[in-house]
Amino acid sequence: MDFNLSDEQNALKDSLAKFIDRDYTFDHRWKIIKSAAGWSRSHWNQLAEIGLMALPVAEADGGLGGNGVDTMLVMEELGRGLVVEPYLGCVVLPAALIKASGSEAQRAALSEGLASGETLYAFAHSEPGQRYERNAVATTAAANGAGYVLSGKKVSVLGGDAADQLLVSATVTGDAAPSLFVVPATATGVRRLAYPMQDAQRGADIELSNVEVGADALLGERGKAAAAIEYALDVACAALCAEAVGAMAELHKITVEYLKTRKQFGRPIGMNQALQHRAVDMLMHVEMSRSMAMEAAVACDNPDPSARAKAVSAAKTLVSQGCRYVGQNAVQLHGGIGVTHELNTSHYFKRLTMISVTFGDADWHLGRYGDTLLAAA
Repeated sequence: MDFNLSDEQNALKDSLAKFIDRDYTFDHRWKIIKSAAGWSRSHWNQLAEIGLMALPVAEADGGLGGNGVDTMLVMEELGRGLVVEPYLGCVVLPAALIKASGSEAQRAALSEGLASGETLYAFAHSEPGQRYERNAVATTAAANGAGYVLSGKKVSVLGGDAADQLLVSATVTGDAAPSLFVVPATATGVRRLAYPMQDAQRGADIELSNVEVGADALLGERGKAAAAIEYALDVACAALCAEAVGAMAELHKITVEYLKTRKQFGRPIGMNQALQHRAVDMLMHVEMSRSMAMEAAVACDNPDPSARAKAVSAAKTLVSQGCRYVGQNAVQLHGGIGVTHELNTSHYFKRLTMISVTFGDADWHLGRYGDTLLAAA
């Protein structure tokens, strides 16, 4: 396998890195998360100008046709900058769903606004009590003449507070598997409760009370959304792994700099060999996670669902363990100041903690990985 990046990939990475260093410092981020919206439309437009929204959209649908590695490069930089704009929830996940489930006409129609950044989509899927099970969908869709009536509740919808359109999973009465529906966020019967999460990302709980939609709201074929949901969540997990690598690498860098500058008894605490060993162990977790994130990114383009699931769950398991180790040690090596809200260390720790449990924690993915091995035996 060739791990060298193309000229286009290097250019994309450099452009995004410059944006992070220039326009997304910790002070900039601090002002953004204290704003009423909790994210910046101005920065969102800047990311769109770089081409990030069009990246995961196929060229045939008006996008740049990026692959899993391209998304990995983007997410790693977003993780390094602790970017709170809802790129994962409103671009990566919707693009994967539309690609995997939509008809040719639907992909073209929905991708236009997505690729330009003008229309924000959010995947309304998680439900109370669902845990990490991907196709246990209690939200119902009852056939009603030429359309459907949707009822149910979704929780922790990433980007749900900002979305213009919701991609809702629901089970049509009489069907054994879920379907996907495109529902305007302002439709009658849709109620959103928006809130900031522990890591300063934004989410929303969404209630659907007899929401009427037309037949054209059905995304793809009725009762056949399970495979698309699996694919989209795997793509999201791979993206999260890459984001975690960026955050862990930056947190390790910050911690090493602190060890070099913090003095005790007249000398830097980094001269303590035990602390040096801790820093090296953190670096090992970062690099192991980077390798697994790369494998997951490549696997997202694998047409074999079983191979993709195996690679993604293996990566999410190891990366989640790395998030915990790097985050906890960074806080411990900083001492009491490491948990204060004014220091960026605590913000990285919170984000890494949330990444480790989003779309399946280490235990869930380890079990899923074991299931793929048993199925192949």
